[in-house]
Amino acid sequence: MYNATLIISVYKKIKELGLILSSLEKQSYRNKYEILIADDGSGEEMHKFIMQTGKKLALDLKLVTHEDIGFRKNKILNECIKNAKSDYLIFIDGDCLPHYHFVRAHIKYQKPKTVLCGRRVILGKKISEGILKSYVKHKSFEITFSKLLLDSVRSKNASVHVEEAIYIENEQARNFINAKRTNLLGCNFSIPKSLIEKVNGFDEDYTGPGIGEDTDLEYRLRLISANFESLRNLAIVYHLYHPKTIEERKNYDYFHSYVKNSGIYFCKNGLLKS
Repeated sequence: MYNATLIISVYKKIKELGLILSSLEKQSYRNKYEILIADDGSGEEMHKFIMQTGKKLALDLKLVTHEDIGFRKNKILNECIKNAKSDYLIFIDGDCLPHYHFVRAHIKYQKPKTVLCGRRVILGKKISEGILKSYVKHKSFEITFSKLLLDSVRSKNASVHVEEAIYIENEQARNFINAKRTNLLGCNFSIPKSLIEKVNGFDEDYTGPGIGEDTDLEYRLRLISANFESLRNLAIVYHLYHPKTIEERKNYDYFHSYVKNSGIYFCKNGLLKS
């Protein structure tokens, strides 16, 4: 039996996924958990990479994929939920590098009927390029707070939210920082499998980036009075730079005109179809 299932959503970014898996191999949490790669149709190259990497790294790794016929991130995430062999799920995106204690934090603080919400450091363009080059050349990379702080003062494409990189284990200090309402970020959260099943998983009617994999899910979970707790400064991820993704207007309209007006927590086109 696995203690958790880590689900990584990816599309084509193989070098970035290599960085993530390298980070996971060095995690402080050494007990048994599985890793599912939620691949939105990257093709044969991704399949070969996972097969080769699985033989090299001491990770319990499995590829879950489907045909590439457009943006269907929520569908492949639901497939991973169905395939998960544990009762607890951790989600990150394929461009987010986990901190040394990332897995430990999510597993240590899990609670029934509770969503644990981490944050992210958004890395600047130059530091992201440096990390990728170092990994390709030396199969290693380093992220330090001093480098992040220095990069954050750049005038263009600089790192932001560098304060999220400070690891704080003291509970009183974190409670002081986390006084505000906690929101779910799709690139860094964890949840009991039974809780996400209760709202029927991710809504597959979202067929573009934005809202569908976090805002919508949080809204429906709050309808069933799920608890949300912050893992800010505990479960840290470093988001590699890429040009800003434009959110689909149709997602916005669907969420605000239908989902919020209906007040229904159990989506029709999720883990189960109706």
